[in-house]
Amino acid sequence: MTTRFTRNIAAALTAAMLGLAAAPAMAGGQIAIGFSPSDPDQAQALGTGLKIFSLFQGLSGTGANAYQNGSGNSAGISQNGWGNHGLIFQDGNGHNGTISQNGNNNSCGLFQFGQATNAQCVQNGNGQSGITTVFGF
Repeated sequence: MTTRFTRNIAAALTAAMLGLAAAPAMAGGQIAIGFSPSDPDQAQALGTGLKIFSLFQGLSGTGANAYQNGSGNSAGISQNGWGNHGLIFQDGNGHNGTISQNGNNNSCGLFQFGQATNAQCVQNGNGQSGITTVFGF
């Protein structure tokens, strides 16, 4: 009985090890989608939409805002100028997001979902808007 049990356990462990070896490696990764309008009217509309979204989330419609739901997240926003709005929205764990705005009347939204994403938004100049959504797996 003991020999049969040991042989069955050994066969099961061997099958499991072969199954793991045949499976593809599950490395973490991310997919990012970004949009930055080139038309000033579209840039203003996107900026207004980001400000409204911030207000609905209970955040400020101006300045720097960060919302984090999860653990191990980090967010940083640097603004030089006036009338800038930066929003970092992180849902999940292990995200790193930064926004750097140099100029006036810029708006940037950085949305991170899933696990362990790393993204940034850099705006140099005036009247720019952009949105980036990142999914980590």
